[in-house]
Amino acid sequence: MNQEMKEHVKAALRSGVRLDGRKLEEFRPITIETGMISTAEGSARVKFGEAEVLAGLKMAVERPYPDQPDSGTLMVNAELLPMSSPEFESGPPSMDSIETSRVIDRGIRESKAMDTKVLCIEKGEKVWSMAVDVVPINYGGNLIDMGGLAAIAAIKSAFYPLLLEDGTVDYHQKTKQKVKMSAHPIPVTICKIGDLLFVDPTDEEEKAVEARLTVTSIDEDKICSLQKGGDSPLTVEDFEKMIDLALKKAKEIRKILDGVK
Repeated sequence: MNQEMKEHVKAALRSGVRLDGRKLEEFRPITIETGMISTAEGSARVKFGEAEVLAGLKMAVERPYPDQPDSGTLMVNAELLPMSSPEFESGPPSMDSIETSRVIDRGIRESKAMDTKVLCIEKGEKVWSMAVDVVPINYGGNLIDMGGLAAIAAIKSAFYPLLLEDGTVDYHQKTKQKVKMSAHPIPVTICKIGDLLFVDPTDEEEKAVEARLTVTSIDEDKICSLQKGGDSPLTVEDFEKMIDLALKKAKEIRKILDGVK
């Protein structure tokens, strides 16, 4: 981003009205749709305004890890495709892709919202392995928050495929058994430019961000994970304000998610 555009973004933030007309603490309109991918066990499409992300959950029967013979696995992967933004390139995962995957994955794991022991089929022999793929369709910034919400919605909407007696899986038949979560970890990223804090950055605003903090939380304001980004340091006061704002916005987003089946 050139300096002129960066100053333009900063001026809009200082005025309290951003370039797209939102206030600093205002998210773009959020919509969540599930069941978008017929070949996935669970899927969701999340939109923040015109920005769009798709998440799909696939399940497979695997051997458990030797140190966790009675636990299944859950892994989140984010792939930034060039079709969603001219800034993304084909090839090995970028640092942004890796960070997005790890932050979403860690938020779900550390929330303990999913008991991986229920994914055990036969101790030491067979467990369910769950893989969530997050893909932006139309990139517009704030991928961690959008992708995290899409991943949770995909898991929430998922049904187990039919496990046959010979140990194979019939992916054409879904059972009535839903994938259970005891809570819904919601990531909210708070951005900082100068002394201003704001949420849900667009792709243009992200380029001007000096520091950011992603706070993943579940019900009753329980924090699961934190991820600091950006080059500028944060004070203790910054952390307190950012966490408070993130918890406040997570409650609003959770109400939207609760209305999705």
